[in-house]
Amino acid sequence: MKASRWIAIGLVAGAVLWIGSGHLGRPAPKAQERVQKEEKRFRVAVVPAVVEERVQRLAVSGRTEADRRTNVSARTNGVVTDVRVRRGSAVKEGDVLAVLSDEAREANVQQARARVDQRRKEFEARRALVEQGNLPRLNLAQLEADLKGAEAALAAAEAERDRGVVIAPIAGVVNALPVELGQALQPGAPVAEVIAREPMLAVVEVSERRIGSVKTGDKADVRLADGRTAEGVVRFVSARATAQTRTYRIDIEIPNADGAIPDGITAEVGLRLAAVPATRVPRSVLTFSSEGRLGVRVVSDEERVAFLPVALVEDETDHLWVSGLRDGVRIIVQGQDFVKEGQPVEAVPAPRV
Repeated sequence: MKASRWIAIGLVAGAVLWIGSGHLGRPAPKAQERVQKEEKRFRVAVVPAVVEERVQRLAVSGRTEADRRTNVSARTNGVVTDVRVRRGSAVKEGDVLAVLSDEAREANVQQARARVDQRRKEFEARRALVEQGNLPRLNLAQLEADLKGAEAALAAAEAERDRGVVIAPIAGVVNALPVELGQALQPGAPVAEVIAREPMLAVVEVSERRIGSVKTGDKADVRLADGRTAEGVVRFVSARATAQTRTYRIDIEIPNADGAIPDGITAEVGLRLAAVPATRVPRSVLTFSSEGRLGVRVVSDEERVAFLPVALVEDETDHLWVSGLRDGVRIIVQGQDFVKEGQPVEAVPAPRV
């Protein structure tokens, strides 16, 4: 019995040692799981960021607008006796648009001219007498004042006569002509609307968040609704926002020597803003952080996933230009949706796309 007891004890001890030998050489379960994860890191494809100066472009919609537009009015009363233009006529500055009836204005000019001749002759005759000593010199001053008054009356009569001729104050195209032959007009009555086509303006509204990046002298690309394109320059940036929309008016001057660009046509304007450091990335790499910030996932120097916020610079068809990345940082372009910040990964190069 004593020998069999020792044999049994030996067998039990051997079994215990055999069973425990499988656990003694292993790490703890959590440590083992960590080792396995470290041995099998998730593989992601990365490309190095290439930072370069990129001219910002701000695309906005607007319309064309004539640089100058004037409504020509009658400056005196009378009946329209001659209309020398029609709608669509091209006129130069100073061209006659219409003529009003005389209304005795020419007769008043002749009368005033005759009075000037009379006063001048009286002045010359009395001056000769003053120089001879036959009249006091004080009479000469009165005669000179009478002559000046007659000349002023003549100038007023000629100005009134000229008001009967309606002339174009600017060069352009007659857009409206609301008068007809025989129509009686009073001072201030509309005669014609003249629109200057050179230069033409492309007018857009820019939000208050982007107005600080626009300045006079900036270049702009203008694409009209009919497909034509033109290059312009920012000429005016409003210093006051529109009360209803909180946007700021921008005027882009575009050449229109041939008058081919009409007033009021829809225009797509691409404003070329100041150049900023930017990186070209695929659209698919953009994501949001847990705080809702726009950015990209990258691989840090410690081979872990990190999130970097970015700002959009320009939107292209397949790619985006973003700012906020340093040159050489490794951007995850494949697998970014399957990893999270702080996770160790295995980064492998991917073709530049």
